[in-house]
Amino acid sequence: MNFFPHCQAAVLAGSVVRGEETPTSDLDIVIFDNQIENAYRESRIEYNWPIEVFVHSLTTYKNYFLTDAERARPSLPRMVAEGVVLVDTGILSNIKNEAAVLLNKGPAPWSEQTLLTKRYMLTDALDDLLGTQNEAEALFIANTLAEAIHEFVLRTNGKWIGASKWIVRALKQYDEDFADRFVDAFHAFYKTGDREGIINITDEVLAPYGGRLFEGYSLGK
Repeated sequence: MNFFPHCQAAVLAGSVVRGEETPTSDLDIVIFDNQIENAYRESRIEYNWPIEVFVHSLTTYKNYFLTDAERARPSLPRMVAEGVVLVDTGILSNIKNEAAVLLNKGPAPWSEQTLLTKRYMLTDALDDLLGTQNEAEALFIANTLAEAIHEFVLRTNGKWIGASKWIVRALKQYDEDFADRFVDAFHAFYKTGDREGIINITDEVLAPYGGRLFEGYSLGK
């Protein structure tokens, strides 16, 4: 660890560790160094590898664990939990255990008001898709629905959500059959313009919670 002479622990994480690397994959390395004051992230190329380095003290990582849990996207805890040990001065076992406990616990459940709001927002986006005749608008409404459906089904089932490529990965971790139907619905829309699959899967995830919501919804009254 020539670049981090005070490194107390380090793990290698990401797609390379999981065996899911692509030609553009980088190496994700989490560094623990209690001499730093503020956590930071740094991108560099070394040994012909693009590398993302996440540097933390023995205090800052706890704050990131907390904020990741609050947003229901456990990026740092997942990297630490699954990471391959590169350096360890005896501190990693406890940190890895913290990460594993957090991941196994899952995100905090939505409040009743949040659930109502998410139902309303999902209904509103679906209504926009049903109503628009503008193909360009429909593309981006569908994007909104994809994000919202994935969030709704995962959060209502106590699971972590994702972003970008992690949307599908998170859904597959929850339910492979649902994930396949979700992908098929949006693939059909983007390929042929068929909206039926998106409509059906939206109604499917809303059904256990009362279905679509518009009349009677109120916020801040």
